[in-house]
Amino acid sequence: MQYCSWRGYASTCRAMQMTATIPPERETGIRKFSNHQSFLDILNEMNDYAGQRELIAENMMMNICIEITKYLQELKMERKTHLSEAKKAQQSLESTYKQLDSSKKRFEREWREADKAAQYAEKTDQDINATKADVEKAKQQANMRTRIAEECKNDYAAQLQKYNKEQSQFYFSDMPLIFNKLQDMDERRVRKLAQGYVLFSDTERHVMPIIGKCLEGVTKAGTNVNERNDSIALIEQYKSGFERPGDLDFEDYSQGINRASSDSSLGTLGTPKGPLELLGKNRSKPFWLFSKKSKPTVTEDFGHLPPEQRRKRLQQKLDDIGKELQKEVDQSEALEKMKDVYEKNAQMGDPASLSPQINQTAQNMERLRGELNKYESWLTEAGKRGDSMLRRDTLPEDALSYRSHSNNNGSTHEPYSPDGTHSEEGTPDPSQAIYAEFDDDFEEEEEELVAPIGQCTAMYNFPGASEGTITMQEGEVLSVVEEDKGDGWTRVRRANGNEGYIPTSYVSISLSQ
Repeated sequence: MQYCSWRGYASTCRAMQMTATIPPERETGIRKFSNHQSFLDILNEMNDYAGQRELIAENMMMNICIEITKYLQELKMERKTHLSEAKKAQQSLESTYKQLDSSKKRFEREWREADKAAQYAEKTDQDINATKADVEKAKQQANMRTRIAEECKNDYAAQLQKYNKEQSQFYFSDMPLIFNKLQDMDERRVRKLAQGYVLFSDTERHVMPIIGKCLEGVTKAGTNVNERNDSIALIEQYKSGFERPGDLDFEDYSQGINRASSDSSLGTLGTPKGPLELLGKNRSKPFWLFSKKSKPTVTEDFGHLPPEQRRKRLQQKLDDIGKELQKEVDQSEALEKMKDVYEKNAQMGDPASLSPQINQTAQNMERLRGELNKYESWLTEAGKRGDSMLRRDTLPEDALSYRSHSNNNGSTHEPYSPDGTHSEEGTPDPSQAIYAEFDDDFEEEEEELVAPIGQCTAMYNFPGASEGTITMQEGEVLSVVEEDKGDGWTRVRRANGNEGYIPTSYVSISLSQ
């Protein structure tokens, strides 16, 4: 029935909305694009639209389909009763006709026998050789047959009268009455269906205003799309911050190679590099803008990203650390207040029981302060010190005093050189990964690689011929990214960032504690 397709439509709309559910951490970034916001608004409207359609389907099921099905069952029983009455009346008429036919045949047979007996008695009476006793016997036999024939005649007449009466009652009374009952039953059936049609129309009319608003919302969402603003927002989100490369100098081999570097470079960090230095081993090949390259190894300071993207990621990381630090400070203050209450009123609790939590909170705050200082240094190095200092206004007072605290303790961090600047050692040149974020279709976003959970050593060679697998040589050490989930495959990563699956039985795995 039609309500089945409506239920399927409603389920499809709900499935679309569930599929398009956006994680909270990405929702803010996606909503800045008008086409994404419009799509989310349309999904919400379609959810309401589907809900109204599902309401129609439920009303049809409860108020129409179930009622009509129940009523049809009653009509079937009633129709069966009427047909049973008609069958009984027909059987009674057929039985009377059989009795009539039997009495008719008996009358015919006895009349013939009586006629034969009368002829035989007359013949015997005229026979001169017949005795008086034979004549009397023949006459008695003829009289008996005649009497029996008269009885059969009377019985046949009675049966005929009975049959005619029943036949008249069958065709003029019983069957018309049954047909009238069947007609009334069918008219009631049609009337019930008509009431269902009206009820369906009323249900549809009841939800039409809501459906109209949903459609208006879809239209409004479509008109709110601003492709120009979306393009500007996308450019702002993914702009690299690199400068355009300068012209290549003419190298006159007849006068000696002029290896002067270009006035401008693609990088913003370190010593400016010429395009030939950027190309490295492939300096004989053209430097294409969107050439396909393997993704660089992700570093903690986001040095693998272009300058603009790096500043954004560092600022986002600072915001996250600031929120976590604020939570730890609030928790520390709450524990100190609770400890003070316990010291003033021993019945409330033991102050010493809070020491492990206070110490753990202090350690967390110290760790977060260290991370805050580290990322601030990287952000300063990336050229966005001003914004960072503005962000510090929202941090707790303890976080602002971290620098003096760390100097007093004489603590240092590995990524920093003695003069307080970030060490260049181990940090890849960002100009080497200018366009590594673009793939063949320019669709994938830059993703941060998952931290390894252990290491594994290959015990056998593995060709990695299937899609999604990775080659492996005996004795090779790989980083474990994802454990075996029971299917016999482990996800690993090489030092160059390439990932893939290998058979779990081919390696010896050592997970980090």
